Amino acid sequence: MPLRVSSALSSLRLLPDARYAVRILAGARHEAPELPLAFESFLYLRPEHLRLQRFAGERLTFYLEDQAAGRTVAQLPVFARQGAAHSPWQAPFGAVQLAAGVGAPLVRAFLQLVEAELAARGFPRLHLRSYPFAYDPAGSAVLTQALQQGGYRVALAELNHHLPLAAGFEARLHPSERRRLQKCRRHGLHFEQEPPYLLPRAYEFLARCRQEKGQELSLALERLQELFRLFPREYFLFSVRDAAGEWAALTIAVQVSQQVLYNFYPASPLALNAFSPVVLLNEGLHAFGQASGLGLLDLGTSTLPTGLNQSLLQFKRHLGGVPSLKLTFEK
Repeated sequence: MPLRVSSALSSLRLLPDARYAVRILAGARHEAPELPLAFESFLYLRPEHLRLQRFAGERLTFYLEDQAAGRTVAQLPVFARQGAAHSPWQAPFGAVQLAAGVGAPLVRAFLQLVEAELAARGFPRLHLRSYPFAYDPAGSAVLTQALQQGGYRVALAELNHHLPLAAGFEARLHPSERRRLQKCRRHGLHFEQEPPYLLPRAYEFLARCRQEKGQELSLALERLQELFRLFPREYFLFSVRDAAGEWAALTIAVQVSQQVLYNFYPASPLALNAFSPVVLLNEGLHAFGQASGLGLLDLGTSTLPTGLNQSLLQFKRHLGGVPSLKLTFEK
């Protein structure tokens, strides 16, 4: 077996139940756990994705280890500076991910050790933006219970929507969206997966559509190209083209795990609102997710910097989106 080379400083702290310990890795970059994970890590919590987040400060990863089983059963990566630790820094979510069966008392003990370590390093404040409950309902419930018992407050409660991929797409649609879907088909609009080399053109299209709505893209083109290059199995470019082959809608989709496909950057020109090609785009994503053996299509939140986007929220409801919470905690 090759020697594992790490630039991180590693320490191990036992919990009151000596079966469990917390491994703390600190260094210039986030590192993988010493013991194998007992769960599939979400993409945004993998070290190789965490390292891409631009950050001038201290990086730490806390791993909860089941010493008897030889497995890592929880993980929490943080970015710390100026008296506060954040998870994530630049990503849709971070926070604590748990293996199945980990209970709230153990999570609470884990968090107490995390808090003590951060405070000793000069970071007494902790900010955690967690994943939508739909990603892991049982784990989210346990984590929320442990955080609230530990004195954390909910700093932000967002409504997230998703489509279950076990169900049919069209049957869940509001009648108005079903009519638009049929209109798209009658006019020859069709769904396609696009090659990554079209990203520069696609980025211009996405940016124009966002500008029409007074919004900006959160990622630069260079960052998107980097993500597609480093994660070719997780990042996808999908489109709806009209009968002439021109783009009517685009999105960047992210496979966050073996169960979740995230519709990250959907966009369509305002001039095509009567067709609503984004409905056809979501139908294509739904079919892609089903064919790939995934469990849900994440439609994201409807939160803008200025507050709740009511029209976007209604559109997701009309798609048949199922709501779940996405919570941000502070202590």
